[in-house]
Amino acid sequence: MSSRISRRIAAIAPSATLAVDSKAKALKAEGRPVIGFGAGEPDFPTPDYIVEAAAKAVRDPKNHRYTAAAGLPELKKAIAEKTKRDSGIDIDPAQVIVTNGGKQAVYEAFATVIDEGDDVLLPAPYWTTYPEAIRLAGGNPIEVFAGSELEYKVTPEMLEEAYTEKTKALIFVSPSNPTGAVYTPEETKAIGEWALAKGIFVLTDEIYEHLTYDGVPFTSMVKAVPELAENTVILNGVAKTYAMTGWRVGWLIGPTDVVKAATNLQSHLSSNVNNVAQIAALTAVSGSLDAVNKMHEAFNRRRKTIVEALNAIEGVHCPTPKGAFYVYADVRELLGKEIAGKTPKTSAELAEIILTEAEVAVVPGEAFGPSGYLRLSYALGDDDLAEGVGRIQKLLATAK
Repeated sequence: MSSRISRRIAAIAPSATLAVDSKAKALKAEGRPVIGFGAGEPDFPTPDYIVEAAAKAVRDPKNHRYTAAAGLPELKKAIAEKTKRDSGIDIDPAQVIVTNGGKQAVYEAFATVIDEGDDVLLPAPYWTTYPEAIRLAGGNPIEVFAGSELEYKVTPEMLEEAYTEKTKALIFVSPSNPTGAVYTPEETKAIGEWALAKGIFVLTDEIYEHLTYDGVPFTSMVKAVPELAENTVILNGVAKTYAMTGWRVGWLIGPTDVVKAATNLQSHLSSNVNNVAQIAALTAVSGSLDAVNKMHEAFNRRRKTIVEALNAIEGVHCPTPKGAFYVYADVRELLGKEIAGKTPKTSAELAEIILTEAEVAVVPGEAFGPSGYLRLSYALGDDDLAEGVGRIQKLLATAK
């Protein structure tokens, strides 16, 4: 008898970041003082002017009806203008499809360009959804790992070593989730030129574009290598920049044939994105970045605090991230040492000890690639951050 669940769906691994966040919230609901560093979600409310635009939109009957599957024309136009403003790239609104959050953009991008058996180069550490989306499209994720000594950034030489005749695409993420790494303009260009020479697609996730620090610029792949435009799919959304994770509005920008095909898929998959959320996104991308800059200041302050605190722990090595709102701590020296009467052999076991003993939720490296690392999001309040890291310091100081 065949399985009730299809093999492809049954093989999907749960989202490790959401699983950690759910466990932390469940423990909180039991009354335990758990502090969660798991979810990549700004603690700020969505700016008031965006909320007001949505409140006005919900009272307009035209927003109560179906609209075009690829997105409201005025939002697509605004996204094209925003892309020119922020990335220096000229695109036509017809090259844009508005999706139900960035995850749908990721899924549709892989589903549209990947065929059964295609290889996709996946720099690791990687966001937990990428390999699952690749597999759902019938592709094979080929991990290319860069450790802390490389600031978690791969090189063209590393990609060349992993390349085969079956390679169809490369996923490129800068600033990065989970590491916070940001590729320099020169590094971005070098990887783009390598991909151009190979004739493969580049799927570039730019959702953290406004979150870079220490004067490090964000560099869009197509800006770095304009000749790559016909083989590049840009993924983005309002979730991180505007504290709009729950609004579920993302987008995909690409060559017209890719966008047409993805629109056809979306028309069957989910039809149009919620119109009220689209109006909110329109207000966000076409408005001032003042609120974004204020959030950026807070993230930068927290970044410095958490990096200093983690590096003060013997056995922890935490590169200073140049983007996003994550740190990716190398904890390999702690594995095999006794902590609170237990001896973790993996970062997953270490994360479990930290949750049980210190009541702090972190995500182990196994969620993003090899074991031996912990990801912590610093997109939480300053007080919780200080308290949470303090608990970790106290616990890991007992390692022997």
